[in-house]
Amino acid sequence: MFGLVGGAATLTHVATALIAHDYGRFAPLSANFVGYACAVLVSYFGHARLTFRRPALHGPQFVRFVLTSLSVLALNQLIVFLGVSVAHAPFAWALIPAVIVVPIVTFAISKLWAFADSSRSSA
Repeated sequence: MFGLVGGAATLTHVATALIAHDYGRFAPLSANFVGYACAVLVSYFGHARLTFRRPALHGPQFVRFVLTSLSVLALNQLIVFLGVSVAHAPFAWALIPAVIVVPIVTFAISKLWAFADSSRSSA
């Protein structure tokens, strides 16, 4: 289920970022942020309800998700910055490593921390 939700969030992110960049004439990092902002709701509610089967509006879980999301946003922005500004790649090409690396990191942090079942105590 993570793959389906993550895929939907990634498609939302990429499509929105490309539209913002190509048609809205947003700078690459601004367009990337717009894509992130649109995809974050798909990601949170999809992963909470479908992937990890947790309550969607659970306070501590939401805070952990926000911290996770902002961390992976920073990673995503760094990857795009390096692609566009350092490697001088077109924006669409700079998104490719981001959509490969970021979901892997997001899954690991989400599973181990953001959506962890806090009702289970570790012995």
